[in-house]
Amino acid sequence: MLYALIETGRIKRGDKVIVPAVSWATDLSPVVQLGLEPVLCDCNLEDLSIDINHFKKLIKEHNPSALILVSVLGLVPDMKTIVDLCEENDIVLLEDACESLGAEFEQKKIGNFGLMSSFSTYFGHHMSTIEGGMVCTNDKQIYNVLKSIRSHGWDRDMDAEERERLRKLHKVNEFDSLYKFYHFGFNLRSTDLQAFLGIGQLEKLDHIVQRRNENYNLYKKLIKNDFWNPHESDEQRFVSNFAYPVIHPKRNKIVAALKENNVAVRPLICGSLAKQPFWTENYPHVFLENADKVDTYGMYLPNNHQLTEEEIVRISDIINKEINN
Repeated sequence: MLYALIETGRIKRGDKVIVPAVSWATDLSPVVQLGLEPVLCDCNLEDLSIDINHFKKLIKEHNPSALILVSVLGLVPDMKTIVDLCEENDIVLLEDACESLGAEFEQKKIGNFGLMSSFSTYFGHHMSTIEGGMVCTNDKQIYNVLKSIRSHGWDRDMDAEERERLRKLHKVNEFDSLYKFYHFGFNLRSTDLQAFLGIGQLEKLDHIVQRRNENYNLYKKLIKNDFWNPHESDEQRFVSNFAYPVIHPKRNKIVAALKENNVAVRPLICGSLAKQPFWTENYPHVFLENADKVDTYGMYLPNNHQLTEEEIVRISDIINKEINN
């Protein structure tokens, strides 16, 4: 997505990009790889997305060109305020919706608020094609550039109008057009098998998302955690949950108990990017109070549409026992 912004002149190398501290390596790495300057934004302790007040401060200090926004584990941030801030300050909004396929804000699907949005279809996500993902946009220029850079940089998958424009501009005849490249592209095409799996799962998506939401609500009802609980805004109402987040000072004991009972448990995404070696080895220390808490105390629990009520009760009982011990 960032490369498409550069190729269309929406941003330029050297520009600053806001990246949520609580996110994933692929939100930060392309910023660095493309010669952009990353600025980490702290999270809030309600929906775990960016802290609005910190975001406002970073806007004043850094004049960023783009924001990568993550809906963490299906919890949706204050989209209205964030969109308004981006529009007021000429910031391009990119949505990382890899953990929130099907989530809504004011009855509008996540992935429809930014110029582009990305979704993962890696194993374990809402939809799986074993490996892969999707980028969505309603911008015609961006769309054509994405189609080109996905496939080496040629024009075969572009709209006919854009394809003919480029061939005319560069004086390319029909024969030579087979191997003419207009962008420094990649080879990111899915296989036919992956496409088949993805198309088939689209028919089941509503059921998958509904089951994940039901599991999320059951976890939230059963787990008795006075230290922290996930919070949905009134505008969200429906959580398309990827995995259930838990933040607690007894994390190490909880993790040990879950593993002893053969229950999968993971750090809460990657904790704080500011604590990751690829940041600490290359950038100055950044104090991010809330993200540091997530890094130290955060974990997430399994959720998928095949998880049973009995399994969620069992997992919750293990956690409650350790919290109260």
